[in-house]
Amino acid sequence: MSKFINNLYKRQALIYKVFLLVFTAVVIVYLFPKGSKFKYELTQGKPWQYETLYAPFDFAIQKSEAEIKREKEKIKENHTPYFNYNISVADTALAHLNDEVEAVFNDSILDVDGLKIVKFGKYTLKNIYKNGVIKPEKHFDGSQIIFLKRANKAEEILYNNIFQIKNLGTFIAEQVNRAGFTQYDFKLRKLFFNLVKPNVFLNRELTQKSLQSKLTQLSYTEGIVTQGSRIISKGEVIDSQKLRVLESLKKEYQSSVWNPSNYVVIITGYSLLVALALFMLFLFLKKYSNAIFENNKKVTFVYVNILFIVLMTVGMLKFDADYIYAVPICILPITLKAFFDTRLGLFVHIITVLIIGFIVPISYEYMFIQIIAGIVTILSFSELYKRANLFVSVGKITLVYIFAYLAFTIIQEGGFGGVNGLTVLMFIINGILTLFVQPLIYAYEKIFGLISDMSLLELSNTNSKLLKELSNKAPGTFHHSLNVANLAEAAANEIGANAMLVRVGALHHDIGKMINPTYFTENQTTSVNPHDELPAKESAQIIVNHVVHGIEMAKSYNLPDRIIDFIRTHHGTTTVYYFYRKAQEAAKEYGGEVDVTSFQYPGPTPFSRETAILMMADSVEAASKSLKEPTAQLIDDLVEKIIDKQMEQHQFFNATITFKEIQTIKKVLKRKVNNIYHLRIEYPE
Repeated sequence: MSKFINNLYKRQALIYKVFLLVFTAVVIVYLFPKGSKFKYELTQGKPWQYETLYAPFDFAIQKSEAEIKREKEKIKENHTPYFNYNISVADTALAHLNDEVEAVFNDSILDVDGLKIVKFGKYTLKNIYKNGVIKPEKHFDGSQIIFLKRANKAEEILYNNIFQIKNLGTFIAEQVNRAGFTQYDFKLRKLFFNLVKPNVFLNRELTQKSLQSKLTQLSYTEGIVTQGSRIISKGEVIDSQKLRVLESLKKEYQSSVWNPSNYVVIITGYSLLVALALFMLFLFLKKYSNAIFENNKKVTFVYVNILFIVLMTVGMLKFDADYIYAVPICILPITLKAFFDTRLGLFVHIITVLIIGFIVPISYEYMFIQIIAGIVTILSFSELYKRANLFVSVGKITLVYIFAYLAFTIIQEGGFGGVNGLTVLMFIINGILTLFVQPLIYAYEKIFGLISDMSLLELSNTNSKLLKELSNKAPGTFHHSLNVANLAEAAANEIGANAMLVRVGALHHDIGKMINPTYFTENQTTSVNPHDELPAKESAQIIVNHVVHGIEMAKSYNLPDRIIDFIRTHHGTTTVYYFYRKAQEAAKEYGGEVDVTSFQYPGPTPFSRETAILMMADSVEAASKSLKEPTAQLIDDLVEKIIDKQMEQHQFFNATITFKEIQTIKKVLKRKVNNIYHLRIEYPE
């Protein structure tokens, strides 16, 4: 049992990776929309590349969403609304007529024309309330037919036949003139304005219920394709009508295949395909990015990014598939390139697009556009710390999106007539959202402890608190670090390594010397050397400990692990040779032996091109200071001797650097050191 537990413990990193792969695959499949995948790719304007297709079963031809929308709009336009006629309002007006007449007209008028006025009022009110009085509704056309509901009986009439309250003044003026009561015009207007109130109102509930009934009767199909009938022949171009039939078959197929009886089988198929794609990513990391593969935090970061993109895409599909191109998928390659490298960024982008291709409509078009956009992103995106570069890259990505979409539209529609303005707008929104990659990268740095070019730019500032402290406490070391940074940066640029990372690592590699600055020759301003009073072993320990002190100090200042790696590896497992020889000479007098391990740096050796470059640049810069009368030949020999010795000691055995790159670095270091001493080639007289 203990042996089994020990084996589990030894393989815990691998077990975690397997768990991460399975967990990611399960989450992605769980997020997928619940539907089976049609085995044919449907693209309008493209020839049918499969065998001649016959209907496997009877199915109805589905109307397009645009057709259904048009028919619904037509039903709404032609729908007859219901209005209620309130008879009590008309009765109330007639009942109050006599009281209003007495209130408006004085006794002298009533004595002469009172009966005529009352008779005129009753006649006019009956005319006004014949079809009712309504306050005009803006969205109703005057010529529209409506249902006017009186009690339990509804009759069809024109909307214009209902008396509109806004026309009351004009109507009363006409009636007054016709009746010969012009002398009472003002008082009669006042009378009717007091009496006449709207009594016809829209019955919204009944109208909506009637409309809903008609909408539910709408047919979503037109025609039926019988089993065995030919749908499309091989090589035949998919026109709009053929596309509609094929899409109808696709919907029918998906609804019939995706059912509880084979739910588990289809889910298993999706899981296997997604797991296979994620496993390919594992193999890629193992073969081409082993440093990332061995770091579970970085592997987790990669898979979190894949899940994040899939989650955004699925969320947009559930919200509205028309907005699918608004999802900024190119954030993925930008982020991975910012933290790792170009190759990994592109590979992960392609894997993610292939996974998303299972669920998006017109998957071939989608995958083609997204992969091309990802390639452009990788090729155009560089130096994130330069803000203009991000805007330029996003502009290029957006243009490529639009260009590819227009090309597909020409193929499918035979021209630009089918260009959808909404889709073009989605590409523009996609570009705008991609700009938010900067704050996202900052968040990733804090969460996963990674480092990007933006952080490197901040750390390269020599006015930072840590480097200011180094320049004050150990000015010679600070000057040495600046020289090493210049040498290492030039070498990195020459072989295509991360120059900014090397520079930052070089600036911080010797911060541990601040603990005992006077024990290092570059900080000794007098002829007094404190090592003269110490045994060789103790002196060597002080020198070696500057690495440990540097690591501790870097952690206290929250420097990223990638920078601490430079402090940890810049001496590898080399020996403090001066004090080792001194100890050997002292031991000869007493016939003793010296343990070389007491004079060696703890390591590890450099494990990347960048850390290897720093080791070479650091050793060459320090050794060049010992040349009393430097010449071009002496410097060349010194560089060759130092780097060859490091190679003999297998200091670069674990570093991803080639022999050719080392030779190139030698040339750069020779040239740069010669420039430091302002040496020129000596020509013969």
